[in-house]
Amino acid sequence: MSSGTGITDADGHPVPITVTAGERVPVMGVTGAPAPATPTERDPAPAPRIAIRLTPPAGELVWSCTPEAARELAAALLRAAEEAENAPAARPVTVEAGELRRGDVRDGDRAMTVESARTDGSTVHVTWKSGAGRSWTQAYAADAAITLKRRLPEGR
Repeated sequence: MSSGTGITDADGHPVPITVTAGERVPVMGVTGAPAPATPTERDPAPAPRIAIRLTPPAGELVWSCTPEAARELAAALLRAAEEAENAPAARPVTVEAGELRRGDVRDGDRAMTVESARTDGSTVHVTWKSGAGRSWTQAYAADAAITLKRRLPEGR
């Protein structure tokens, strides 16, 4: 990961992040001391770790976790990202039909999501999908104003 990830510190400064796999640390017991060897395992192999290094302007932070904890963190970040992207905007956004993109949600009584939009000269053919799973295509003038309840970021 690099500073172009959109991750910033509290002051809005970019924070470069480095994630590395394979760092190994000794297995630790509950007290923080090395775990005692079991009768069948006199010299336990160190547990694999994932290192996460953040380098904000204020200094460096280094975290380490197990692969399982890394997967839990990734899942939590994914859920938070989906929640943030799916939250309704503070107010509807109006775009021209020619600017519609997959995932845009039309403002109105019923959920309608853009599945695809194809421009043919001055006409835009938009395929919508309802919350019930039905799809249909409508034609709009490319400069027709379409009010959206939610718009996903570009590239999604």
